[in-house]
Amino acid sequence: MKKVHPKVEEAVDTLNIEGVARRRLLSGTGMVSAAAAASALLAACSSDNKKDAGTAAKGGVGAFPATPKWKFVFVNHVTTNPFFTPTQYGARDACALLGCDFQWTGSQDSVVPQMINAFNSAISAKADGIAVAVVDKTAFGAPVDKALDAGIPVVSYNADGAKGDPGTNRLAYIGQDLYTSGYQLGQRIASLMQGGDAVGFIATPGSLNIQPRIDGAKDAIKASGKPINFTSVASGAELPKELSTIDAYAQGHKNVKGMFAVDAGSTENVGKVVAKYGLKSKGVAAGGFDLNPATLTGIKAGNLDFTIDQQPYLQGFLPVLYLYLYKLSGGLTAPSETNTGLLFVTKDNVDPYLATKTRFEGSSTQQQLLNRTGPIAHK
Repeated sequence: MKKVHPKVEEAVDTLNIEGVARRRLLSGTGMVSAAAAASALLAACSSDNKKDAGTAAKGGVGAFPATPKWKFVFVNHVTTNPFFTPTQYGARDACALLGCDFQWTGSQDSVVPQMINAFNSAISAKADGIAVAVVDKTAFGAPVDKALDAGIPVVSYNADGAKGDPGTNRLAYIGQDLYTSGYQLGQRIASLMQGGDAVGFIATPGSLNIQPRIDGAKDAIKASGKPINFTSVASGAELPKELSTIDAYAQGHKNVKGMFAVDAGSTENVGKVVAKYGLKSKGVAAGGFDLNPATLTGIKAGNLDFTIDQQPYLQGFLPVLYLYLYKLSGGLTAPSETNTGLLFVTKDNVDPYLATKTRFEGSSTQQQLLNRTGPIAHK
């Protein structure tokens, strides 16, 4: 039987007891599953319930009563990064469905004090709920408590402090298990390389949305026993800086056998650099994270071996849904811990991502019904 790293085994249960215990409601305690929350929304919007909508207050959504136009604030660390384009679409679509509104704010360059200022501004403006990417273990603790004390529910998305310790009293986390995804990245690297030098680019070292991935990758590579010399390199928070850094690294390290990344922008630019210098023909393995359109075309062209899908659309849609249900239920329906998952996208299963431009990957502004004859292959 294959030995599993203890931290990965620990992460299998995304609703661990300690995580549940830390979640606190503004009054009382409780928990609802992601499936239950989604079912409630679908039921409310079903045709059967629409027939009964007359029993609800006029102006409500589906069978829900009329509510104020609640405004939820998303505090982000890289507000203009293309990874979060589908996240914003997800929030916008949920708001359109539920009759609420949202604001997208924070920092463009992962500057934590700027994020804290945006968070405090949301409290001062009496936001109806806040979703925050907790990219620093300690900085968000006091602001989150301040919001909760003011009666404002808070969830985290995309990043959630350190493994096993979110560093805040947020009600729930919606996003990928970051360490586990990094560990699986490391396992994939070990499967692609027999040995040699490999580099892992990370936009902002120490940032808790991506640092756990690098940590997991290093642990998995070490556990593989292969003679792979894996080095992490800071690439920068914006795409132009990432591209120049990765390009310069490739030129200065002619013997590198693997080029990988743990963030969307760096992954896209790894693909561009591999293509520019024809590195696949030299046996260089390459891959990373997320669904930037250029990353997907890089996989199709063979310049990247893989990328990892973490469902960015859901990281916008679900926080709005959970905050809405929390407000609607007076806190009885608590936001649910939600792992948005991990899927390796390779040349074998990239076609469905490329065949249709969608809001789910941020490649189109249009919402549409996608018809498929079968599921996307998980490999």
